[in-house]
Amino acid sequence: MLRFENIHFIYTLGVLPICILLFIITAAWKKRMIRRYGETNLVLQLMPDVSRAKPIVKFSLFLLALTCVIATVLNPQAGSKLQEVKRRGARIIIALDVSNSMKAEDLEPNRLIRAKRAISKLIDNLQGDELGLIVFAGKAYVQLPVTTDYAAAKLFLDNIDTDLVPTQGTSISSAIDLALESFGGEEGKNKALIIITDGEDHEGDVLESAARAAKKDVIIHTIGLGSPNGVPIPVFQGKTFTGYRKDRAGATIITKLDEQTLKDIASAAHGIYIHASNADIGLNSLLEEINKLDKTDFQGKIYTEYDDYFPVFAALALILLLAEIVLSERKSKLYKRINLFGETK
Repeated sequence: MLRFENIHFIYTLGVLPICILLFIITAAWKKRMIRRYGETNLVLQLMPDVSRAKPIVKFSLFLLALTCVIATVLNPQAGSKLQEVKRRGARIIIALDVSNSMKAEDLEPNRLIRAKRAISKLIDNLQGDELGLIVFAGKAYVQLPVTTDYAAAKLFLDNIDTDLVPTQGTSISSAIDLALESFGGEEGKNKALIIITDGEDHEGDVLESAARAAKKDVIIHTIGLGSPNGVPIPVFQGKTFTGYRKDRAGATIITKLDEQTLKDIASAAHGIYIHASNADIGLNSLLEEINKLDKTDFQGKIYTEYDDYFPVFAALALILLLAEIVLSERKSKLYKRINLFGETK
């Protein structure tokens, strides 16, 4: 199990692209300065000791050293001791919609990212409960089986995106059915399924699935994301906005929050419906409902000891920095001899 002790410093990775940009700007400035004195190749011949490749090598060494320094600050840790512990809590599965409509930006920065942030906060507030993750679009898949390892849950959560499920669409019923399988046949009112979606169910009879859940004492809470009025779905290539998603006829697709479906699901399975907004995603209400669940004892395995790897990255950073300092930007004597031999030949 890998984690970062100081994950809140992850923003420091933003220094790397800034350094690359500054290097490119400086290199372009140097070329312009050389052109002021004449044709580039002729001017460079007047500077036979200047190497074109070594500044790039030196910068690469510096960039790698800086990366290692950041890794040192983050302090990667690997679990070294897995211990079985007794816990008392409920069993919770979160089913997260990853259909294309979750990229809509009626919640900031978009529905999916907003949902992931809310789930992360929910995990921080759990105490002894088992947690599982399901992702669904046209089909549902188990992203993380029920576990007490909240650090693992957060790692799996970070990797969730709309391209995780190849079959697009929204099948809430498949998510409910898969959750019922994941809970197993254990009896007791200690199981809750939290469905986070925009509610646009395109496949299956979702209310029948919700009724089956109720018969198995599984409570379903639903969180609706988005605007009932509807918004277009943006399309990006990398980070570049390229337009809005269109249907086969070329018309812009409008995605609307289907609140009634989500209310009906929650009602059929004795849960609550929450309409998420930028101001409040309903976390407190959800935690209150989770605390009402029956608690049962169960065995769980968690990492109780972690090995630190920051000394490795600190040593690498020092070695790379020393190499960058020692390496000269001038051409080596060996290179000049080889080059001279080639010219005389």
